[in-house]
Amino acid sequence: MTIDFAALKDAVSAGAAFRRISRLQPIGGRGDKLFPPTYPGERNNDPPRHVFERRRIDGEEVWCVLIDSVQSQANRLEEALLAAADEGGGGEPLPMPYVTVDFRGADLEPLERITSLDAPHRVYDAILRDSLLDGVPFMQSDEGKRLAAAKPADATALLEISPTALVFGAWHSQGEGGGLGAKFPRTIVSEIVAVNTPIEEIVVDQRTGEMGARTAGRRTGSRIDPLGILRKVEVFKGSSGWSTDEKSAGKGAKKVRPSEINHSNIAPSVEPLGVTCDHAEHRATITLAGIRRLRFGGGERDTAGRALVASLGLLAIAEQDARGYALRSRCDLVCEGTVPLELVNWDGSSTAVEFDRASAQVLYREAYRQAEDAGFSFRSLTLTPQDKLVEIVRRSRDLALEGEGGDDGNGQ
Repeated sequence: MTIDFAALKDAVSAGAAFRRISRLQPIGGRGDKLFPPTYPGERNNDPPRHVFERRRIDGEEVWCVLIDSVQSQANRLEEALLAAADEGGGGEPLPMPYVTVDFRGADLEPLERITSLDAPHRVYDAILRDSLLDGVPFMQSDEGKRLAAAKPADATALLEISPTALVFGAWHSQGEGGGLGAKFPRTIVSEIVAVNTPIEEIVVDQRTGEMGARTAGRRTGSRIDPLGILRKVEVFKGSSGWSTDEKSAGKGAKKVRPSEINHSNIAPSVEPLGVTCDHAEHRATITLAGIRRLRFGGGERDTAGRALVASLGLLAIAEQDARGYALRSRCDLVCEGTVPLELVNWDGSSTAVEFDRASAQVLYREAYRQAEDAGFSFRSLTLTPQDKLVEIVRRSRDLALEGEGGDDGNGQ
């Protein structure tokens, strides 16, 4: 089946979903070690861990490890779409409206901009809320009020100003009513897991009874200091920085090891981290039934608006494929051949769909043109940060340079 615009409209009107299940392997080859993301343990002193879970695959229960979560994949897909909009495709720009906060001129280099595809809460993020549109706080402007009032029953404002929010989901959690504001569930779900990973042992949390797994992989670490600084050297760290003299270190000086100021050797260590696997599975779905819940004024407007949202989801998958799967250090993946996109029908049957980057771009351009013909008025917005937003960023940078910024405790 060829996915042209007519086929897309038919699929959106009657299909259940688009689905693709593809296999990936480490770029080092089958069996090479991968390093999935780590998460903090249940207690403060617990070592970092991967997320293991048992999944039923091909009729068998196997241990799997999360390589890229739904949330992380959404960020990567948005990054791919933003790059496609900026760089264009097929020799001309891809029309894609979004909101930009322009930090140029705020003396916060290298920060230049944050867009509704970068911000954690997308078009409803506090970064946009605390910026100005034509001198007016964004959510108090006419466009901001339209976005705040948007609902699935009339999602026109999002489609015209930030249609990717309808693909990846958005929630105006800071709106009136204590988070009862506009809420749009994601219509695309993408996740990557390592399948059939060797484990060393089953670990049971004695406090909660929760069962987990311990990887059979190991990560080693060490560092040899080229200066030969020994750990027995007395070092003091205080308000003035560090010194070998307690008074020179300033107020609140405390004795620390040289390694705590990033000098001296780091002793070799071995941690249970890293995995091998049979393969990595990338599963991406676009819910057409969910897209049909979005309304844009009825009739042809509904048809055109829904088709545009679906085409954006397809474009995001294709753009990520083209840009590769360099997920993090020692976690680079490559596709194990090609697999077709599937159109899942209402009865659970599926139809293979021809799909690649070029066809996805052509399809999106046509969907965009059809939406314009249906009466949608697309526009990108450029905001300027309020002075208080610039100041909080500047103060945070100053504290970080002084080594006093602290940590939010959510690092991975």
